[in-house]
Amino acid sequence: MTLILTALTLFVIGLVSLIRFSDIFVSAASSLSIHLKVPKMLIALTVAAFGTCAPELAISFNSISGGNPDMTLANVIGSCIVNILLIVGIAAIVRPIKVKERTIKKELPLLVIITSAFFVLLTDSLFKKGSSNTLSRADGIMLLCWFILFMFYIIGLVRKNKNEETLIPEYSLKKSVILIILTLIGIIVSSDIVVDNAVMLAEVLGISQKIISMTAIVIGTSLPKLTMTVNAARKDEFDMAVGNIIGTNIFNICIVLGFPISIYGTVSSNAFTVVDSSIVLLASIIFYIFGKSGKVLSRREGVLMVLVFLIYYVYLFIS
Repeated sequence: MTLILTALTLFVIGLVSLIRFSDIFVSAASSLSIHLKVPKMLIALTVAAFGTCAPELAISFNSISGGNPDMTLANVIGSCIVNILLIVGIAAIVRPIKVKERTIKKELPLLVIITSAFFVLLTDSLFKKGSSNTLSRADGIMLLCWFILFMFYIIGLVRKNKNEETLIPEYSLKKSVILIILTLIGIIVSSDIVVDNAVMLAEVLGISQKIISMTAIVIGTSLPKLTMTVNAARKDEFDMAVGNIIGTNIFNICIVLGFPISIYGTVSSNAFTVVDSSIVLLASIIFYIFGKSGKVLSRREGVLMVLVFLIYYVYLFIS
């Protein structure tokens, strides 16, 4: 019992620290970008996306280097599902979300395409009998290439929508650099604490790494995104609410998974089935269909998204 309480306490401390360090990192990186005169939109689509995914990226590196592939995949798959079905669903229930024409024609289809590519890469056994579901270094590099294409789209978007609004940095140039370095160290140490104690809890309680990752870790690291998205919807900042989730999911698939796999090589896991990867793809398709219908994510559609999320998580626990 003492071991469980110690591991649980350290896990919570690590998770809270991870979220806090990531929050400070975003502010410091944004301040540095302003000092370097980087356009506001580029800051929003890159620095913010990286900052909100920093916990997942750190956890992926720690888990894959520690030989815990289930935790690596659960981190990405769970985060993508939670981001759309739970976070967007709750935000739409709080306030129906208007979706811009550009988002319907470009950004949501791009999300569906990248998620479809991820589905194909993750379900080798579905397309080739006798093969195991693995992600190779080549797959990781391919995901990184998808992200490069996404970045080209972002740069093109910035050029077309230049914003001359003067921004005031939160920190001085020197303080921004110091905070970025310190928070990155904090993120790495905190993620190590989270992963080590999550593995310990899973072993002591007899719970799979997949379950503990897709519940405690994924939902825990997603809380800041939930708050951010709901608040954006309440303030009629619909671009921020939708764009944050689209950018985060693309970043999760291409960088949070693609980057460590490109470095460490093949990741294989028997814990994940076609059902798990299908839900990730289904979530993106639902997001696109609901966004396209009337160009508004209604409360009813938000309820349906949350319902799909709950059904999947019930399946997760009983399977």
